[in-house]
Amino acid sequence: MNIARKTYDWVLSWAESRWGATALFILAFVESSFFPIPPDVLLIALCLGCVTRWYRYVIICTVGSILGALAGYAIGHFLWQSPSGEFTAIADFFFRVIPGFTHEEYLNISELYNQYNFWVVFTAGFTPIPYKLITITAGVFKLNLPMFIIASIISRGLRFLLIGWLIYRFGEPIKGFIEKYFNWLAIAFTVLLIGGFMVIKYVF
Repeated sequence: MNIARKTYDWVLSWAESRWGATALFILAFVESSFFPIPPDVLLIALCLGCVTRWYRYVIICTVGSILGALAGYAIGHFLWQSPSGEFTAIADFFFRVIPGFTHEEYLNISELYNQYNFWVVFTAGFTPIPYKLITITAGVFKLNLPMFIIASIISRGLRFLLIGWLIYRFGEPIKGFIEKYFNWLAIAFTVLLIGGFMVIKYVF
């Protein structure tokens, strides 16, 4: 069994603990800046374990994720580059250990910020795109902080609210569907949403 699977199972094990809600908050916090396993897996397990408290878990997960996003922003803003513009040891560490966090992706994100700002943060917050890649680079490129917070609250809140509501509405049968198709549905929803705004912008 590889380390990724062991980490995944370890995260799920907290659903059986009385510290499950605390673990969910911590997981949502650290996932926004460096941890590889998304909080969705523990959120689903906790909601299934106590369906009547699904909204509480959604709130805990959202708050933890937003605070973690601010931590990621602070890492990018204060610790990512030296005064001369060179990457710090912390930046090099992130490039080495975080899957998908490459120098190429870092430069690609910087170009996207120049064009789309809010939508870059929203898309990463709602879809499978590594959110930590966005939170840190937002700090590096000094993205407008209020806009960053608003985009994060909307995207993360919608994502976790949808997962929690689906569990509440359909229970155990929806679990497999969420695990298999949710990311694709999130991408489709985001594409349609952004596409709709683009149509309004350029047509009307």
